[in-house]
Amino acid sequence: QVRLVESGGGLVQPGGSLRLSCAASGIVFTTYSMRWYRQTLGKQRELVATITNGDTTTYTDSVKGRFTISRDNAKNTVYLQMNNLKPEDTAVYYCKAGRDTNYWGQGTQVTVSS
Repeated sequence: QVRLVESGGGLVQPGGSLRLSCAASGIVFTTYSMRWYRQTLGKQRELVATITNGDTTTYTDSVKGRFTISRDNAKNTVYLQMNNLKPEDTAVYYCKAGRDTNYWGQGTQVTVSS
Protein backbone atom coordinates (compact mmCIF):
# COMPACT_ATOMS: atom_id res chain seq x y z
CA GLN A 1 0.00 0.00 0.00
CA VAL A 2 1.43 3.34 -1.06
CA ARG A 3 1.45 6.02 1.62
CA LEU A 4 2.73 9.59 1.47
CA VAL A 5 2.62 11.64 4.66
CA GLU A 6 3.34 15.38 4.61
CA SER A 7 4.33 17.42 7.63
CA GLY A 8 5.82 20.79 8.49
CA GLY A 9 3.06 23.17 7.52
CA GLY A 10 1.86 25.97 9.73
CA LEU A 11 1.40 29.70 10.16
CA VAL A 12 4.35 31.95 9.36
CA GLN A 13 4.84 35.67 8.89
CA PRO A 14 5.78 37.11 5.50
CA GLY A 15 9.50 36.73 4.97
CA GLY A 16 9.65 33.66 7.16
CA SER A 17 10.62 30.08 6.37
CA LEU A 18 9.15 26.61 6.62
CA ARG A 19 10.40 23.17 5.66
CA LEU A 20 7.89 20.62 4.47
CA SER A 21 8.59 16.90 4.59
CA CYS A 22 6.92 14.02 2.79
CA ALA A 23 7.67 10.49 3.97
CA ALA A 24 6.91 7.75 1.46
CA SER A 25 6.26 4.05 2.00
CA GLY A 26 5.02 1.23 -0.21
CA ILE A 27 7.06 2.31 -3.22
CA VAL A 28 10.62 1.87 -4.38
CA PHE A 29 11.41 5.47 -3.58
CA THR A 30 14.62 5.70 -5.61
CA THR A 31 12.77 4.92 -8.84
CA TYR A 32 10.27 7.77 -8.54
CA SER A 33 10.48 11.44 -9.32
CA MET A 34 8.84 13.40 -6.52
CA ARG A 35 6.73 16.52 -6.81
CA TRP A 36 5.26 19.21 -4.59
CA TYR A 37 1.97 20.79 -5.61
CA ARG A 38 -0.15 23.43 -3.92
CA GLN A 39 -3.80 24.33 -4.10
CA THR A 40 -5.93 27.20 -2.88
CA LEU A 41 -9.70 27.22 -2.63
CA GLY A 42 -11.37 27.38 -6.00
CA LYS A 43 -8.17 27.01 -7.99
CA GLN A 44 -6.50 24.13 -9.78
CA ARG A 45 -3.67 22.29 -8.12
CA GLU A 46 -0.37 23.90 -9.18
CA LEU A 47 2.94 22.09 -9.65
CA VAL A 48 5.51 23.88 -7.52
CA ALA A 49 8.67 21.79 -7.71
CA THR A 50 9.98 18.49 -9.07
CA ILE A 51 13.01 16.39 -8.26
CA THR A 52 13.85 13.43 -10.47
CA ASN A 53 15.41 10.20 -9.27
CA GLY A 54 18.62 11.64 -10.69
CA ASP A 55 18.26 14.76 -8.50
CA THR A 56 17.42 17.14 -11.34
CA THR A 57 15.17 19.88 -9.98
CA THR A 58 12.68 22.24 -11.60
CA TYR A 59 10.49 24.98 -10.15
CA THR A 60 7.56 27.10 -11.12
CA ASP A 61 8.66 30.67 -11.81
CA SER A 62 6.96 32.20 -8.79
CA VAL A 63 9.10 30.22 -6.32
CA LYS A 64 12.48 30.17 -8.08
CA GLY A 65 15.22 31.43 -5.79
CA ARG A 66 13.01 31.01 -2.69
CA PHE A 67 12.08 27.30 -2.57
CA THR A 68 14.39 24.30 -2.69
CA ILE A 69 13.29 20.71 -3.24
CA SER A 70 15.53 17.89 -2.07
CA ARG A 71 15.32 14.20 -1.28
CA ASP A 72 16.89 11.77 1.16
CA ASN A 73 16.70 8.33 -0.41
CA ALA A 74 17.89 6.66 2.81
CA LYS A 75 14.82 8.05 4.59
CA ASN A 76 12.37 7.78 1.66
CA THR A 77 11.63 11.43 2.20
CA VAL A 78 11.33 14.51 0.02
CA TYR A 79 11.59 18.03 1.39
CA LEU A 80 10.54 21.50 0.34
CA GLN A 81 12.50 24.30 1.98
CA MET A 82 10.53 27.51 1.61
CA ASN A 83 12.23 30.82 2.34
CA ASN A 84 11.10 34.43 2.06
CA LEU A 85 7.49 33.30 2.15
CA LYS A 86 4.81 35.58 0.75
CA PRO A 87 1.06 35.73 1.44
CA GLU A 88 0.44 34.35 -2.04
CA ASP A 89 2.26 31.15 -1.03
CA THR A 90 -0.66 30.36 1.28
CA ALA A 91 -2.11 27.02 0.17
CA VAL A 92 -2.45 23.36 0.99
CA TYR A 93 0.76 21.68 -0.14
CA TYR A 94 0.71 18.11 -1.45
CA CYS A 95 3.47 15.74 -2.40
CA LYS A 96 3.14 13.26 -5.23
CA ALA A 97 5.23 10.27 -6.24
CA GLY A 98 5.79 9.91 -9.94
CA ARG A 99 4.20 11.77 -12.82
CA ASP A 100 1.43 9.56 -14.19
CA THR A 101 0.35 8.07 -10.87
CA ASN A 102 -2.32 8.68 -8.30
CA TYR A 103 0.10 8.58 -5.37
CA TRP A 104 -0.72 11.69 -3.35
CA GLY A 105 -0.30 12.69 0.24
CA GLN A 106 -3.10 14.14 2.33
CA GLY A 107 -1.74 17.69 2.23
CA THR A 108 -0.40 20.15 4.77
CA GLN A 109 -1.65 23.71 5.23
CA VAL A 110 0.76 26.61 4.84
CA THR A 111 -0.51 30.04 5.85
CA VAL A 112 1.60 33.16 5.36
CA SER A 113 0.11 36.07 7.22
CA SER A 114 1.05 38.85 9.60
